[in-house]
Amino acid sequence: MTAVLEVSGLTKRFARDDTATIALRDFNLSIEEGTFVTILGRSGCGKSTMLNLLSGLTKPSAGTVNYRGTPHIGPTVDIGYLTQSDTLMPWRDVLKNVQMPLELQGMDQAEQRRRAMDHIERVGLKGFESSYPRELSGGMRRRASLARLLAGGASTLLMDEPFGALDAQLRHELQEELLRLWTGSGTTIVFVTHDIEEALLLGDRVVVLGPLGTILRDEEIDIARPRSVDETRLDANFVRLHKELASALREGAAA
Repeated sequence: MTAVLEVSGLTKRFARDDTATIALRDFNLSIEEGTFVTILGRSGCGKSTMLNLLSGLTKPSAGTVNYRGTPHIGPTVDIGYLTQSDTLMPWRDVLKNVQMPLELQGMDQAEQRRRAMDHIERVGLKGFESSYPRELSGGMRRRASLARLLAGGASTLLMDEPFGALDAQLRHELQEELLRLWTGSGTTIVFVTHDIEEALLLGDRVVVLGPLGTILRDEEIDIARPRSVDETRLDANFVRLHKELASALREGAAA
């Protein structure tokens, strides 16, 4: 398979006054096209820093990020990014929020609306297109954010713990919805999480990070698709991998 993202020797330092803090050091990763890769790690291991660098929003202190064989030095419409925080525009209703990336692309207004409504329906928000973010529950805002991300048409999606703040039942519903939308799309997803179950439910491959982005494990997830939350938990490979990944996270924390 073709590598979409190639990361080599990536390091990120943040300077404040006379002190430099290293968030990521000598990080290497290759992401193949069309795959769903989950990045698993504890808080503070550099997961979000890594995604900011992959998105082009920040520049590395050292190392390189290549996207489709070309140095990636800034944001591009080919890479979509769903952050942890809610970034919906409060003065726009759901429809206008989802249309926003299409507006930036200069698309005809009628086509903007058609595509936006299609994605709103796909994430289960039909009937709420005229609602404003303040009128939506947390889960509905996440759905709207996901619709906006998908509407942008990016072939590579970066997702930073997008369901982490939701209750367990809603998180499971959105996990299964994301899998349904991704299956057969050819889209590449890099999904950051601190939850082992989520990493195993969603991914083709899980990369476990330790301090400063040290790769503790890089495993293929040998669990048949399609996957559901209840059935996957009972899979023998799920149980085995869950134990192994939990052990790797403990060892990383103790290092």
